[in-house]
Amino acid sequence: MVPTLTRRALGARYAATCGELAAEAKSECTLGACAVATAWVNGARCALVDPGGGLWLVVAVAMRNPFARVRARKPRPPTVCVDCRYVRERPSGIGVWVQVLVDQLPSLAPDLRFLFMKHPKGPERLSSASNVRECVVSQEANGPATMFWLPRIVDLDDVALYHNTFGLMPYSMPVPTVVTIADIMQIKHPSWAKGPELWGWVEVAFKRHGLQRALRHAARIVAVSEATRSEIASVDPEAAQRTRVALQGVSEDFHRMDGAEGKRLVEGARKRWAHGAPRYVLTVGQFSAYKNHETVVRAFGRAFAHDKDMHLVLVQRLGSGPRTLRPIARALGIDDRVHFIRDVPLVDLVALYNGAVALAHPSLYEGYGNPVIEALACGCPVVTSNRSSMPEVAAGAALLVDPESVEQVADALKRIATDPALASSLVSKGLARAAELGWESFARVHVDVYREVLFGAAGAPTA
Repeated sequence: MVPTLTRRALGARYAATCGELAAEAKSECTLGACAVATAWVNGARCALVDPGGGLWLVVAVAMRNPFARVRARKPRPPTVCVDCRYVRERPSGIGVWVQVLVDQLPSLAPDLRFLFMKHPKGPERLSSASNVRECVVSQEANGPATMFWLPRIVDLDDVALYHNTFGLMPYSMPVPTVVTIADIMQIKHPSWAKGPELWGWVEVAFKRHGLQRALRHAARIVAVSEATRSEIASVDPEAAQRTRVALQGVSEDFHRMDGAEGKRLVEGARKRWAHGAPRYVLTVGQFSAYKNHETVVRAFGRAFAHDKDMHLVLVQRLGSGPRTLRPIARALGIDDRVHFIRDVPLVDLVALYNGAVALAHPSLYEGYGNPVIEALACGCPVVTSNRSSMPEVAAGAALLVDPESVEQVADALKRIATDPALASSLVSKGLARAAELGWESFARVHVDVYREVLFGAAGAPTA
């Protein structure tokens, strides 16, 4: 029996015998015991005969145009899928850098195409760039669907590279994966990372597993600080070899509020959020053990026990800070000067930085430490830890202390509050440091990593 000829079979058989793909079969027929077809191949009309057994042979060639130039089809640029689901209705640290990538990747890499995965609660449109398309993914970013079934819920057929922006390596990925990691707290310090009750341990175990998979299987890892890369090296030296560092920048929203309008905003925030305190120390961050807010309260009480004009304002996005810390403040006799606030609008947060005597950020562990650079950009002197990423971010523009020493934190706060020359010097150094950290370099590192994975170590297409 003569085998039935299809265009797909024609292309496959011709490729197998001649090493080239037949472009399109134009006719099919049978001649005796043979199947016959014609096709255009590289501008030539070819007659192909199958005498049986599926062996297609070119038996005649007639040029369509002897002077025609063979045109090679231009290859389509590769598509990078960037998971942007952290760009949501509420701001977050990860959401900030993902928004930067959304804003800058299309123009920094016009030769690449991008598929932005977005959350239904995010903006209706992330980007208007011509090399961007978007898809809505209703499943949560840090959830089981992403970990176990991402290739099933998102069409990755046209994707050459997937970028996970929140430290998780999905299963069964059909393409190489780049993972951006803020920290590996769930691996190194799981008790600091856990939420309340049993669910907290479930969440830690899930995120630890996602991080461990990223360290083992990601084609490249982007760490947001050298401190994070060092942490990675301490648990997986081979993964550290695949890790590149992209220091975060700081949003232009964080700036000095000068002039009459600036003074009006600062004074308004002082009245709304600091209870009109003449002077105040500021702390920003969720209430969690590693943020070390208990030390802040005790150090404030030690430094300013008798200074009734000085208050402490804690901006706590999450956690049960008041329930835990207010009894400590009451025991120290400073309860009426310690204020817990949340859901502060961005403009008021910037104003609070501008009006503060100092930022107290003696955190025990950070991947980066956004409050430090935000305060520096606003001209607010900073007291922060001498460990983890804080020295790297501050780069000599802050007073560094042992975060486990109440005495050192208290002494540093007291020095800034009582020494105008020191405070002024820290303001100048802080503004200069903030100016050094731009978001474009953060995005460029990611583009370089994409190219390294897509095109080889040189970071450019190979011949």
